[in-house]
Amino acid sequence: MSTLVMKSRWHSDTLFQRACWSSAILIGVLLVSILISLLHGAWPALEKFGFGFLFSTEWNPITSEYGAANALYGTLVSSFIAILLALPLSLAIGVFLTELAPAWMSHSVAAAIELLAAVPSIIYGMWGLFVFAPWFSEHFQLWALDAFSEVPVLGLLFSGPPMGVGLLTSGIILAFMILPILTALIKEALSTIPNVMREASYGIGANRWEVTFFVLLPAVRSAIFGAVILALGRALGETMAVTFVIGGAQDMNTSLFMPATSVSATIAEQFNEATNDMHISSLLALGLLLFVITFAVMAVARILMRKRKLS
Repeated sequence: MSTLVMKSRWHSDTLFQRACWSSAILIGVLLVSILISLLHGAWPALEKFGFGFLFSTEWNPITSEYGAANALYGTLVSSFIAILLALPLSLAIGVFLTELAPAWMSHSVAAAIELLAAVPSIIYGMWGLFVFAPWFSEHFQLWALDAFSEVPVLGLLFSGPPMGVGLLTSGIILAFMILPILTALIKEALSTIPNVMREASYGIGANRWEVTFFVLLPAVRSAIFGAVILALGRALGETMAVTFVIGGAQDMNTSLFMPATSVSATIAEQFNEATNDMHISSLLALGLLLFVITFAVMAVARILMRKRKLS
């Protein structure tokens, strides 16, 4: 009887290992298949424009001249704005939930923040277009135009007509969208720190500010870095919310108030309207660039996190 049990366990273990190996191989096959399909569809545009496709600001379906610089600029700038706005707020919320708030409030607020992740991106986009953009135009943009018009650098960043939509608006909406994942990961990382570290810090006379910023946050800096990279990956590929509020202009401006475009927004707006093969191929080339950028960001993040752990 024991022999039958041993054989059954051996077969179960073998089946489990094969299932895990098959799943891992399937993920790799899917990844390579997506890359090959994008490369095949984008090849006519890449063959015609070459590396100039990356740096050209021309996007004219009438003359079949296409470049990715405008879309790449909008994608990177809006994602950077989102990280810049969401990270301090996420750190503050994470510290509050783990170190300051009572248990009943911590659980309630954490659940409410995590529910934000379940809101569809199109809802964020509609709210941004119909609610946030008009308020943003009438209040912040008008005030910023008066306050920063004479300031050398800020005058360039906050200039132009107060239309509500634009790079800054899309960055703010993206910040709302990545806030739940950043907050949840930072809160989870802070919760894993042993209480003995807190008690030892308070025992040598440190106050709450010193314990938080000189003990707790440095202890989870690798986790915070990983959370930022995951949030950046979502911000780079976000489509519908950005499409609603970024403006859809194939242009590159220093002003954050001006309409712009992103890689995902350009694809979403124009793919159904593409009338010739070169237009479709150029849109697929944008998708290929976004795929490569996202993959590169994740790969670099893994390498840096591994080096930090080894050091």
